[in-house]
Amino acid sequence: MKPLMLFTILFFASNLVSAPFDKNLSEAAIERTKHSVQYDGAYVSIKYPNGDVPGGTGVCTDVVIRSYRSLGIDLQQLVHEDMANHFMEYPSKRIWGMNRPDTNIDHRRVPNLQTFFRRHGEHLPISQSPDAYKVGDLVTWLLPGNLPHIGIVIDKIDPNSGNPIIVHNIGRGPEASDMLFSYDITGHFRFDPSIAIQSTQ
Repeated sequence: MKPLMLFTILFFASNLVSAPFDKNLSEAAIERTKHSVQYDGAYVSIKYPNGDVPGGTGVCTDVVIRSYRSLGIDLQQLVHEDMANHFMEYPSKRIWGMNRPDTNIDHRRVPNLQTFFRRHGEHLPISQSPDAYKVGDLVTWLLPGNLPHIGIVIDKIDPNSGNPIIVHNIGRGPEASDMLFSYDITGHFRFDPSIAIQSTQ
């Protein structure tokens, strides 16, 4: 059994929750909007596992990482374990010229999270219909300047547009806003570790 799958099974065997996972993730993401965070993507050496940059700083990926971590799921560890075994499946060498995993930064890069969620979660169609995006879904975009971005769909709907609200950090700190269709969507994922993880080889 792969370490990643074993970790997931052990987690849910000992941390059962009453609410559905998507609801818990939505609440965790909303809670992130209560924190004052200065946008800072600087490389920082952090501990492993359960490492984090200083709480008053962060980028879009840190919203996702901290939301999952509040539910007991350490994406730093999960991404690192998968990269350690399948490094060439990830874009780190192609994009950043890396030859090995780096626990300080790998999980904080959107292209790596996209690869991880594609390998171990549900890779969902990109749609222009707001109804296609469910609570707890993860969405990625490409911002002007070819900057990748990621956010979490929460259980709130904008009353004017009818679009699901996204929690993300685009530079102003964690916020909840109607921005789903503001930029080109590059990925649509669902990562619920209560569902058996299926990994590509």
